[in-house]
Amino acid sequence: MTPTRFPASLLSQAKAVRVVLLDVDGVLTDGGLYFSEHGESSKRFNTLDGHGLKMLQRAGIQPVIITGRDSPALRMRLSGLHIQHAHCGVEDKHTAAQQALQALGMTWAQTAAMGDDWPDLAMMLPSAVAFAPPHAHPEVLARAHHVTHAVGGHGAVREVCDVLLQATGHYESLLKEALA
Repeated sequence: MTPTRFPASLLSQAKAVRVVLLDVDGVLTDGGLYFSEHGESSKRFNTLDGHGLKMLQRAGIQPVIITGRDSPALRMRLSGLHIQHAHCGVEDKHTAAQQALQALGMTWAQTAAMGDDWPDLAMMLPSAVAFAPPHAHPEVLARAHHVTHAVGGHGAVREVCDVLLQATGHYESLLKEALA
């Protein structure tokens, strides 16, 4: 039985989603920037988020990373998750999102987006469904269709994945496979 913790209106709104645009810092991570004394950066990622992204790909929903920062740690994580579409170190997130959608043959009506700060609004506002973690900037929270219960870097993306999997009818079959 599919959990019913998401409103029917949200699931209906997300039914046509085939692409999810994701920021990194504050969404896939806790938003903290960790630097060694040599200036090397590291990031902490959540395995629940990673598994959710793998399930989305199995369900035919393409994750696209669009972030203002770039790092070897991020590239390594994306490679491990087999995420093929990433725009790192970009300032204009709308243009990067538009290019990704064009490359995938998708439209904004087939898109969900998640972000936590003003630069992310450029990809969130035109999307069919906009998500934000609870610690996002108030302007982002005010424009999100759904604010996750989990915070960034601690399962927020997995919550979005669960919404999309339920909305598109893939949740139950993937759960059954896991239980087999």
